[in-house]
Amino acid sequence: MTANIHTLFDEDAIAQRVAGLAEEIAKSTPQDLLVVAVLKGSFIFAADLVRAMHRAGLEPEMEFIHLSSYGAGTEGSENIRVLRDVESDVNNRDIILVDDILESGRTLAFARQRLQERGARSVKIAALLDKPERRKAAISADYVGFACPEKFVVGYGMDMGHAWRQLPFIGYVVEQDESAADGKTGA
Repeated sequence: MTANIHTLFDEDAIAQRVAGLAEEIAKSTPQDLLVVAVLKGSFIFAADLVRAMHRAGLEPEMEFIHLSSYGAGTEGSENIRVLRDVESDVNNRDIILVDDILESGRTLAFARQRLQERGARSVKIAALLDKPERRKAAISADYVGFACPEKFVVGYGMDMGHAWRQLPFIGYVVEQDESAADGKTGA
């Protein structure tokens, strides 16, 4: 799939912000820390974040939850399905729930409630990108990488129809008329 992709956040900006988030998390002095990555989109962010947490002096354990609210398109669904659940005991643990983007909030609200019901001491949310204007659930992130403009973003683990997860930066697909209007070229 070829496309013209405009860069929103480059590799250096992402690396600096991830390191900053890890420092913020370390300052909160979590106990028995479990990082739970929401698959699939957060996998690159979560990997970079736990390595940065290690450099910040933390020793997090890592788990995954795979929830589905998107199909192959660009719009979220009201239905959330658990495709893979957290296997570790979360009772009395501090949890950082890591996701690529906090948009409607339905998926993260669902995951947070699920972990709280299992006895987690705390469940904080680290979202690489935040789109508060799209919020449908009463939820906010405790740790935010960047405010996200009203674009469908790709790269750094995020995809559009399973494409562009591998990009080392975060960008958006530029439509032909938009590209001509602003003179931008792909990365």
